[in-house]
Amino acid sequence: MKTKRQGFTLVEIMIVVLIIGILLAIAVPNFVKARQNSRVQTVVGNLKQLEAAKEQWAMDTGASSTATPTSADLVPDYVKKWPIGPVGVATDYVANNMATLPTFKGQNADAFQGAATKAAAITAAGL
Repeated sequence: MKTKRQGFTLVEIMIVVLIIGILLAIAVPNFVKARQNSRVQTVVGNLKQLEAAKEQWAMDTGASSTATPTSADLVPDYVKKWPIGPVGVATDYVANNMATLPTFKGQNADAFQGAATKAAAITAAGL
């Protein structure tokens, strides 16, 4: 008795590949956007932490509004360790003087949160 071999036809395989391609076309852009948002939130959180550490340092030392704390002034008493950017190095974060907000690659936390400036800040910071 002859038995017929069963397997997938070319059309069935092409349909499966098409479905996988459509799912990837939907999922990959969402993944990239989620990763970028995560990086931005990390940077904003680090900048807020540096600002709080600067304020605490200024209160403890009686520093003037023109004083500029260094990373050695803030670590380890006010910040456990100096932050490292998600796509950079520790030197990307600058504390600045007391009258100026800390920055990441020249961008402060307000630039990453403002609707008008967010895209430009992300591009400038390389996130």
